[in-house]
Amino acid sequence: MNELTLHPNVYATGHSKGLVNILERVWVREHTPGDGTMFIVSGFGNYNGGVRFFETFKQHRDRGGNVVAVFSGSANARLTSKQVVKEMLECGADVHIINRKRLLHAKCYGTKSARGESLVVTSGNFTGPGMSQNVELSVLLEPTSTAAMNFSWQSMMDNMLHQNWAFYRPDLADLTAPAWQLLYDEQSADIVLDDTDEVTMILRLSHSDTARVQAAPGSVAGKGTQYFWLSKDCYDFFPPLTIRNARGHKATYSCMVRMNYIDLNEVDEQCRVTFEAENNLDFRLGTGPLRYSRLAGAGDLAAISRIGETSYELRLYRQGSADHAALMPVAIHMIGHQGKRYGYMPNAEFAASVGLPMVGRARARRH
Repeated sequence: MNELTLHPNVYATGHSKGLVNILERVWVREHTPGDGTMFIVSGFGNYNGGVRFFETFKQHRDRGGNVVAVFSGSANARLTSKQVVKEMLECGADVHIINRKRLLHAKCYGTKSARGESLVVTSGNFTGPGMSQNVELSVLLEPTSTAAMNFSWQSMMDNMLHQNWAFYRPDLADLTAPAWQLLYDEQSADIVLDDTDEVTMILRLSHSDTARVQAAPGSVAGKGTQYFWLSKDCYDFFPPLTIRNARGHKATYSCMVRMNYIDLNEVDEQCRVTFEAENNLDFRLGTGPLRYSRLAGAGDLAAISRIGETSYELRLYRQGSADHAALMPVAIHMIGHQGKRYGYMPNAEFAASVGLPMVGRARARRH
C-alpha cells in the first residue's frame, strides 16, 4: 500500500508515522538483505541522519547487495558531513558528491530488488532534523505504482550521473583528496548550535527511569546502570553518535555530552547518550549522578535543555507542582503504553513557563 506521512506525528495515511518509519518499511521489513540496490539522494547529510540504517546497509552489502548515495558538497557551506560519508563508505556504499552549493534539492530514497522498485519522495534530508523533528512530508510509492509510471532507479541515476555537474567520488584511501574538502566536520570545535536547535525536551518519567533514583544506597533496587529512556525520535537532539560499541552482538552508537544537573548543582562532563540500533531503537541518556538522590519518581517531569552543541541542562519537576502543571501539556507524544510521554519547546518558552530569566543563551520571552 502506498503511504503518505507528515511528521513529526502530524498526519499519516498508513501505519508509518514518519520518514524513518517509511524507510524502515522499505529497507528493513519488506526487504531481503543482499537483494538488489538501496538508493539515497539528498542535498544535505549528517551522521545522525543515517545512524538508524548503517547496520542495515552493512548487512545488505555483506550479503551481496549494493548501496548508492548522492549528496551535495560545498567548500563554503555545511551541506554534507565527513562523518556520514566516511560511515557510508565503511558500510560499502558507492558515494557521489555534487560540488555546487544547493544544486541538489531533490530528496528521495528507495530500493530496486526482486520485488520491484520502491520510491520514497520526501522533503526530508538525510539528516537528524530531516528524519525527526523537522516538519517533513513523505510519499512512498510501492513497486506496482512505480511500474505503472515506468519509474526506473537505474535510469534516473544514470541520467543524474551523466549531467554536466562536478561529481566527486570520495574514498577512504585518501582523506585529503578534493572530495573531502567539500564536506564539513560535524565535530569541529567551531560548530555553533543554531538558535532553532536550542530546545528543551519535556519528559514524563516512568518507574524504569526512576527506580534507581528512589533506591536506598547499596540496595538491590539500585543495581544496574541508571538511564532515562528517551524517544525513538531524538536524531536531531544530540551531537553525532559516532562511538560504535566494541562489545556485544547488538550495535549501539553513542556520544558524550556535558550535562549540568541543576537540582544536584553538579556537572557531568562525560554524560553518555546511546542509540540502540539493533535492539529496541531507543535513545538512552545516562543519568548516573541521580542514583539514590530521590529527586524524582514515576510521573515527575525531566526538562532536558540543549544549550550548546554538546552542552545540556537537566531540571526535575515533581507532580503536583505549578511548574509540572505548566509543562505537562508540552509532552504530547507517547512512548510505549505506560504513560511515558515527551515533547519539545524552545528554551525561551521553557524559561518563561517556569519563571527562569534564561536557559543557556535563550532569554525568557515576555508576553
